[in-house]
Amino acid sequence: MIFVPETNAGAQTPMSMLPFKTLIKIDRTGHPAVYIQLANGLINLIRDGKIIPGTFLPGTREMARIIQIHRKTVINAYDELATQGWIESLPQKGFRVVPDLPVVKPRTYHPKSNFSQPISLTEDLLQLPVLVRPGWVSEPTDGAIIVDDGFPDPLLSPHESFLQQYRQLLRSKEQYQISLHIDRGGVPHLKSATSTFLNRSRGLNITDEHLIITRGAQMAIYMAAALLIRPGDNIVVSDPSYFIADFIFQKLGAVIHRVAVDQEGMDVNQLEDLLKTKQFRMLYVIPHHHHPTTVTMSSSRRIQLLNVIKQYELWTIEDDYDYDFHYRNSPILPLASADHGGRIIYIGSYTKLLGPSFRIGYMVAEKHFINQAIRFKRLIDIRGDFMMESALANLIENGELGRHIRRSKKIYADRLESASKLIADTFAESIYFEKPQGGMALWLRFDNRYPLAQILVKASARNLHFQGSAYFEGHIANLNSLRFGFASLSEDRMGQAISIMRDILR
Repeated sequence: MIFVPETNAGAQTPMSMLPFKTLIKIDRTGHPAVYIQLANGLINLIRDGKIIPGTFLPGTREMARIIQIHRKTVINAYDELATQGWIESLPQKGFRVVPDLPVVKPRTYHPKSNFSQPISLTEDLLQLPVLVRPGWVSEPTDGAIIVDDGFPDPLLSPHESFLQQYRQLLRSKEQYQISLHIDRGGVPHLKSATSTFLNRSRGLNITDEHLIITRGAQMAIYMAAALLIRPGDNIVVSDPSYFIADFIFQKLGAVIHRVAVDQEGMDVNQLEDLLKTKQFRMLYVIPHHHHPTTVTMSSSRRIQLLNVIKQYELWTIEDDYDYDFHYRNSPILPLASADHGGRIIYIGSYTKLLGPSFRIGYMVAEKHFINQAIRFKRLIDIRGDFMMESALANLIENGELGRHIRRSKKIYADRLESASKLIADTFAESIYFEKPQGGMALWLRFDNRYPLAQILVKASARNLHFQGSAYFEGHIANLNSLRFGFASLSEDRMGQAISIMRDILR
């Protein structure tokens, strides 16, 4: 817990004059918890420039009086803000917004959707390119231990609930006629449930017209990139980056420029220096749990990045593939939840909640962009998956998905602890990693004495197969690293995998 001053010094500052009760809407009957709603509301005010860096917040008693909530709720909210790096507690003075956060020009007090600004977009759509993925070292055989890229455990998925929903839909008299409808960006029921889910969990403030349902996040990334990129366009990705996204951008003819990633995420200073050199069309960024390194972008970097996106009017794909599985504290809200002038395209997936076989993702963007995406989607998926989408919508609305997330999150947090301890104890001098704040994988860096290409071959011969992202070729050969997906591994399978790795590295 953070230090809670007894003084009301913070309440005597001009910050007490802000109409917090008007600016921060609290839903006492909904989700998330009230303290998270207050914390997210204050984060938005900081990011929007209404609360500037170095400003003292009202004391906990004063804020509780203003918002009309319990003081303990305010303390919990301030604790969350301090954990995320937005504020600091100064003994006998109060709670201060971290001074070194980048300054943002204030917006109007009138809230509006970040996706409401009309954006002109060409109507021309590109032909689909061929996406080639090199094969794995070898195919698994019966009894194989598979370490994936970071997927959920399919044994935890609510299969019985899905089957129940399917049965009800199959008995529906209207289901056949509805299933013949041309796709409108997804089954309306799921679009509505998803927009509500994203507004509550990620603070996006969207409606159904800002959303399209896709067959997984991969499809959404391709569609967004294909609508934006023309051959020869300069784009920016991290170094390293999600390799399949790189393949997509290359196939579309983009010229890829790379910006380093450190312990706070993408180096925004390096990005801004790069943007000054020439015209850039697009940025692809994974701020929450970076792929492949698992790093979470800091709050100050996020504000700095938002300023850069707006200053350079840079189209940005924000890939947020596993937002809900964050363990140390509540997840930092996505970039797309802040003011971005309609330039951010937010992409996520239900696949990372339910399992690889549940191929449902979504893309959120300015409504004219979404209209173009719907036209594009009809070229390759004219009707979508009516049954799967309808069943999922019912599970969201009846609360089953939320219960599944809460159950899974506890299990995955335990598996992260187990995997981290096992690997640290077993490979202290051969494998290096930092325990991530969330996600479903570890980023393992092998000592150069152990070439990863050889390790994969030897592991495959022992029926241990790494089907995640392995980085040991091309411009990233020096990384000698891979993603170790822990979430889908039981304790027994995890122990077997690490035992085989130990034998190989001896």
